[in-house]
Parts: sequence; C-alpha cells; structure tokens
Amino acid sequence: MRHETCRRPGLRRRRVDGVPARPGPVRPADRRRPGDHAGLAAPVQKELAQEIVASAENGTLDWRRAYGYVEDIGDGQGYTAGLIGFCTGTHDLLALVERYTRAHPDNALARYLPALRRVDGTASHAGLDPGFPAAWRTESRVPAFRAAQDVERDRVYFGPAVHRGRGDGLGALGQFIYYDALVFHGPGTSPTSFDGIRSRALRQARTPAQGGSESAYLSAFLDARRRAMLIRHPGVDTSRVDTTQRRFLRDGNLALRPPLRWQVYGETFRAQ
Repeated sequence: MRHETCRRPGLRRRRVDGVPARPGPVRPADRRRPGDHAGLAAPVQKELAQEIVASAENGTLDWRRAYGYVEDIGDGQGYTAGLIGFCTGTHDLLALVERYTRAHPDNALARYLPALRRVDGTASHAGLDPGFPAAWRTESRVPAFRAAQDVERDRVYFGPAVHRGRGDGLGALGQFIYYDALVFHGPGTSPTSFDGIRSRALRQARTPAQGGSESAYLSAFLDARRRAMLIRHPGVDTSRVDTTQRRFLRDGNLALRPPLRWQVYGETFRAQ
C-alpha cells in the first residue's frame, strides 16, 4: 500500500528544457460544448494534461523529456525520478520497478530492488548510491521502460483522477484539478493527501453529482488544496493552483479547451 505522505515536495524540480514557453493571448471565457463528454480521457485532453503538469514539474511542456530524470531534490522522499516524479521514499517507484522487472527481469534496475524495498518510506539512499541514478537513465532509453512509466502513471494517478472526477460530475478541468492534486499530494486520507483535501472541500460545497455548482465546488477544492500545500510546506510556491488552475476556473473553462495561457513559478506557458 502506498504511504500517505505528501506526494510532492513543493520544491520545483530542475528544468529539463532551457527555454520557457512563449506567452500567448489571454483566452476568453468558455463553457461546455457538445462533444466534451469524454473529459480528460480524450486523447487531446490527456496530452494537454501532461503538458500542464510538466510545466510545474519540469518547467517545460515537453513532458516526454522527463523519462530519464532522476534527482534527490531534498524533500525527504529520497530520489525523485521519471515522467511523473516517482519517489524511492513513497512506494510508487518501487511498485514501478517491481512490475517492470516481472516482465523484463534483466533490466538495469533489477539489481536495486532489495535496496529499494529497504529504503521505501524513507529518505535514505542506502544501497542505491552511487549507481542507481545512472541505471535509471540507462533504462529510460528502453522503450519498454518508458511504456511502463506511462502505465504506472495512468494506474496510480491519471486513471483514478478521471474516475473520481466523473463520479463527482466534473468535466475536464475538474478531472485535471484532481489529477494534479493526486500527483502532488498522493492518494490517501490524511489531511494533506487527496481524500483529505476532497473531504475538506465537501464541507464547503457540494459536487455537481450532489446537485451543487461545479465552479463553486472546484473553488472550494482549490482552497483546500492550497491550504494543504502550505500545511505540509510553509511558504511553498502555490502558483500551480493560484495562476494556473484558478485562472482556468475564473475563465469559466470547465472543459479545459485550448488555447490556454497560464503562469507557474513566474514563467508563462501556452497551449494552442
């Protein structure tokens, strides 16, 4: 079972792309249109979701450049690696390598499984240094390992976000808000994990499935999300909520339709 810890540190990972996106025009308010029923699971919307998350995680829209990323960012969760920030201290990296090794036993990471099991739930590098980062980068050049990262991202984060969002009657923006919260905070019922944040939001507003306003509920969820970020990491930059997701909500873009323009950590991004 995955540890109920704050999934992300609130510390920005290093850039994998040295050029920030160019700013684009502010888009006018938008509303739902026919054909939006697929929500975030629609291929174009799913690609857009990965780009927005990557802007906060890696300072780029090119999320595919992050497969080989590996670094200890000093968040107390060991090594952070891969396209969605799997961590040696939060179980999801171990689960990924275990699943991958069952299908590909001769991979470069298999030798580190005993150490990964020992450090699970800690910040320790015991048994991982000095070779683990190089092994991760080597294996990330293998198409099968890239595919395995995609599958694990969808299994643990993207799929549950879409499922929960649909159950709450949310469109693509709401499903994305759930997705980014799961990536940053992780699943779990603690006050700073996803279900804890959702529970706090439900005390303030009803979901559309309960007959409430979608905009009002999402505003309450973002309030709870921002609070959880600051509880876990006082002084953390909350722009992935304040000037990204909150901006889309203020624009009335519940379908998360491009073109989009947003700011995160002081940089401006756009998606057409």
